[in-house]
Amino acid sequence: MNKPLALMLAPNSIDEVIGQKHLLGKGKILRNLVEKKKLFSMILYGKPGIGKTSIALAMVKDLGVRYRLLNATMNNKKDFDIVVEEAKMYDGMVLIMDEIHRLNKDKQDLLLPCLESGLITLIGMTTANPYHAINPAIRSRCQLFELKDLETKDLLEGLEKAVKTTYLEGANFTKEALVTIANLSGNDLRFAYNLLEICAFASPTKKISKEFVLEVNHRPVFFHDKDGDGYYDCLSAFQKSIRGSDVDAALHYLARLLEGGDLESIFRRMSVIAYEDIGLANPGMGPKVMAAIEAAKLLGMPEARIPLSSVVIELALSPKSNSAIMAIDKAMETIEKGNVGSIPRHIRNGSPDYQYPHNFKGAFVKQQYLPDLLKNQKYYTPKELGYEQNLKQIKENLDHLKNTP
Repeated sequence: MNKPLALMLAPNSIDEVIGQKHLLGKGKILRNLVEKKKLFSMILYGKPGIGKTSIALAMVKDLGVRYRLLNATMNNKKDFDIVVEEAKMYDGMVLIMDEIHRLNKDKQDLLLPCLESGLITLIGMTTANPYHAINPAIRSRCQLFELKDLETKDLLEGLEKAVKTTYLEGANFTKEALVTIANLSGNDLRFAYNLLEICAFASPTKKISKEFVLEVNHRPVFFHDKDGDGYYDCLSAFQKSIRGSDVDAALHYLARLLEGGDLESIFRRMSVIAYEDIGLANPGMGPKVMAAIEAAKLLGMPEARIPLSSVVIELALSPKSNSAIMAIDKAMETIEKGNVGSIPRHIRNGSPDYQYPHNFKGAFVKQQYLPDLLKNQKYYTPKELGYEQNLKQIKENLDHLKNTP
């Protein structure tokens, strides 16, 4: 069987790597290391298909050093033992490790002393956030470098290089076809190469058009690794767009999340938004969100998108207030500091001194409810937004009654 096109086009030097100029450009960190013939343990992190493995392999080829390529999940401890023994035999070895965030304790315990002594130089690759997902002991022995998303011009550079290879000789892609492949690839150059290759061999003619590319694949790729950052970045962007009252952005991220297929995460995030970001400015949104969620569950996809989009539009355009979360966080902060004082005797269970508000005009009677140590403490500060303007007026009236002799 032939090698995949993406593997055929793997760079043999950092000069051939597509993109990542912030690390590989003239005068930049990784290029300087290669030029000075020096390598340190490092972790390369970023989305799939943007060059982590390509950079690692290009660097060791430029440096001419011995290396082994392992996967933290697929390769067992025996494979790691062999690498360690080889490193001892050759007085050093570079270990390129994919999915380093999945490295288990046995393999970590084997590698740590080798990293500490310099016997093994590690180049780890991961799509996860290394500050959260990678063992601190491993992380502290490595420099961390983030790879940036590839731009359309980077993808086109790679695609134009690919169509000139003898492997694809005879395939004639229109400019619009290449742009379409780039747009469908979601910053993933490996996916772009794979789609290009399929189109080249599946086309009934030598000329491949935009329309044929869309016939092969019309759905764009999004990074929705539920164990990685891309997925949570999308959820975060969804909430922040609603909080920022950008209805179009909110619908965009809802569409991406729906494409990912995880309705439960959408439901949970919308429920949080209704109370964290909309809050008392529009308290009716909580029940509306729950109603939309129940409708979405009943309907299933694709119809679930209809009630969800309706309620997301209303969430984005609703007045916003975070006074409720600010108030409870302030109250909990007081508790965490300790020494909050005793509950006043007259409001303890069964106290004969308790004054029942409903026995008084306006269902209000002046009496102390907070402990003596906190009797002047204020937690809730209403905002002048939507429904909360009414609460602000009610609170001011009550405060006036409390302070009236």
